Amino acid sequence: RRLVALAVFAAAMGWREAVVVVYIRALRGVAHGPGAPAPDEMARRLASLPWLVGTEQGREAATIVMLAAVAWLAGSRFRARFGAFLVAFGTWDIAYYLALYALLRWPPSLATSDLLFLIPPGPWWIQPVWVPVAISCAMIAGGARLFTRSAPR
Repeated sequence: RRLVALAVFAAAMGWREAVVVVYIRALRGVAHGPGAPAPDEMARRLASLPWLVGTEQGREAATIVMLAAVAWLAGSRFRARFGAFLVAFGTWDIAYYLALYALLRWPPSLATSDLLFLIPPGPWWIQPVWVPVAISCAMIAGGARLFTRSAPR
């Protein structure tokens, strides 16, 4: 039951993250809908407002802290807590992409490139959407296994 509650929390968080991206896109002049600039162009647009990159990095860090905090509460041992974090992160990420699709019809396909994170900054964060989705699926499966195998008997 705790794992299900954790997944519900993470899915709601993923929806909220997508709403924030809708607002950021509007702030940067990207029309509401499936069209979007290439990830490197979006990074350039973010950098055009110096305060926005730092703000976005802070939001990303806060997201990780929130996922870690709820994972800590879900598990009673380190392995269970780590497993819960993996489930929460994977669920959050997949829910984020599902919400973006529901709100904007973006990404139009799993092959669409996306700017994944701004922390730490680096060119490796531009990947097709299928990459984080596949990693998230593995995180959910591995995290659920760690969580359930770490439960006190």
